[in-house]
Amino acid sequence: MSHVGRALAALGLAAVVCGAGVMGCRGDNELSGSVSELFPITDVSRVEVRRNPEALQVSYFRNNGLDVDLIARLTVDTEGVDLKPGTKVQLGGTTPSGRDRASVVHVAAGEPARAFTAVERGDLVLDEGGNPDEPTRGDFSLSFKKGDGYGAGRSLEGTFSATALDAGFGPDLGDVVRPDAGP
Repeated sequence: MSHVGRALAALGLAAVVCGAGVMGCRGDNELSGSVSELFPITDVSRVEVRRNPEALQVSYFRNNGLDVDLIARLTVDTEGVDLKPGTKVQLGGTTPSGRDRASVVHVAAGEPARAFTAVERGDLVLDEGGNPDEPTRGDFSLSFKKGDGYGAGRSLEGTFSATALDAGFGPDLGDVVRPDAGP
């Protein structure tokens, strides 16, 4: 092979490797999927991750003029799941106590809240974090059951990166919040 041929082959290989890297890596805080046929899912302006002992919730917001739309909120019931980085959590089906493992809602300004039909299958994986006050990054992919419900037969995928907020329930009645709290 000539010197020019080797150079062209090397250039072609570099282009393939570079292209594969670009195709394989998505940015943080993005949504995609066929639910885009129902409402816009691009232009995410903010992502919020909330965590408590019972669930992980990822919310995608979009500025819409004077309003803020909740593009999608994925709530994952963590009953029976050890939610830690690298663990693949199955989003379809139910928890051991019979609740849906995952649910999705959409709320746009001036419209009623829309709860999607049940998740048929999918998964969520955390790359890091997952607990309150930790930088939390991950991705999910899911499809909704076919039928008559909102979003039926469609798909939704997303990446997220945000510091997880505490979605705890706060102190129980009777708990002392501050040592100097009065009656």
